[in-house]
Amino acid sequence: MKLSSHIWQALITMTLIVCSLWVYDRHFKGVDLVEYQPSYYHEVSLKDQLNRRVEAYGSSVNTNFVEVADRAMASVVYITSYQKVSDSRYKDEYRKEKGSGVIISPEGDIVTNYHVIAKADFIEITLEDKREYKAEIVGTDEATDLALLKIEANGLPFQRFANSDSLQVGEWILAIGNPFGLRSTVTAGIVSAKARNIDVLNHNDIESFIQTDAVINPGSSGGALVSSDGGLMGIYSAILSKSGNYEGLSFAIPGNLARKVVVDIKEFGAVQRGKIGISISDVDAEISKRMNLPFIKGIYVNSINLNSAAADAGIKKNDVITEVGNQDVNSSSEFYEALNRYRPGDVVSVTYHRRAKSYTTNITLRNYLNTTDFITVRNDKILRDIGIEIRDLNSIEQNRIKSDGVIIVSVTKGSMIAQTNMEPGFIVEHFNDIKIKNTQEFISLLKNTKEEVTLRGFYERYPDVYPYTFDMSN
Repeated sequence: MKLSSHIWQALITMTLIVCSLWVYDRHFKGVDLVEYQPSYYHEVSLKDQLNRRVEAYGSSVNTNFVEVADRAMASVVYITSYQKVSDSRYKDEYRKEKGSGVIISPEGDIVTNYHVIAKADFIEITLEDKREYKAEIVGTDEATDLALLKIEANGLPFQRFANSDSLQVGEWILAIGNPFGLRSTVTAGIVSAKARNIDVLNHNDIESFIQTDAVINPGSSGGALVSSDGGLMGIYSAILSKSGNYEGLSFAIPGNLARKVVVDIKEFGAVQRGKIGISISDVDAEISKRMNLPFIKGIYVNSINLNSAAADAGIKKNDVITEVGNQDVNSSSEFYEALNRYRPGDVVSVTYHRRAKSYTTNITLRNYLNTTDFITVRNDKILRDIGIEIRDLNSIEQNRIKSDGVIIVSVTKGSMIAQTNMEPGFIVEHFNDIKIKNTQEFISLLKNTKEEVTLRGFYERYPDVYPYTFDMSN
């Protein structure tokens, strides 16, 4: 019996459909058919191209950094700080410190490392397009190794700080700076660790670095840590090295912390840090077992200061704190990083464990004088040159002594001020014949004086008026 041509055609069609379904199931099922995008996907193999497969061999993030690097480089500057050589036989001999900085506003605000400009008599900024400017120091924070500079310019390319908490270990990042004076250098790596304390700043309660394996070298300090989508996630500050050059580890100040420091400097002239008045250590297996905890995490309260913010909020010795401001804290570095984002007077929720039970309390943070005032301790270069640190009187002191003025916090041994026999605790009311109210007025007068200066004031325990005279003309 012969089959008609229509039946043959139907059989052939069904056979082709079955074969097509088999091929799809075997080779294409579960494969995303996407258009190949060179910016986001690795090159498809020649074999797959010949087989007309368009399977995307993609990574989780963009690893083509051309556009990101191009945008970010424009905001990274080259910094040269000049320190006059006092013992030189030449009148205008200077030591140079070279580094990097990041423009963070179109009006010329630049963030860099404190150690890059700490000894500077004047500072030069070179933009990526080779324009040059003189920079003024707005303020510094040695504890976090950060400084804010200002140049007189407008319409500059700049970067905004992104949320550094969003960075994940293993994520791609860029480092942009000027190592060895090689300007606008871009390197790439991954986030190796977070909240790392490497004890390089001598302020252990401040260190909480983002660790990366991106290559940085001398001159990279103050440069930008940039995420794969272009966010400013941190400011590079340090390397761990036996040779002095890169050996596999680089460290950046988290952007969330840097942002807060910069805003404080810009608004108050110094960083306002909230404190709660405890000493702590990391929870380890031994502490966890002794405290009958169901976990090995958090920070252990070793001791608590009387009348401190923590004591008033109900925190006690032997408590284990696991959250600050709804942020998990599993180490001392994480604890202090979380705390240092707040100011005195801020109310922060703290979760802690006591006798295997969990509690949450609100703590009103205080300054180092145990009040909620904003206290500005100034150690600007001109103050360091004469040998003092100063701060504003807080509200309690003003009410107690019925006066405005500034108080001398410290006097450097052997300095110009030390030679006048002034002591810490002196309250300055008059700069020559000018009544002063705050540190900003004091520093402004000092910067504009090239003659003999007499500071008049008193000690709270000795209410007589004392004059101290020194010469700013030298």
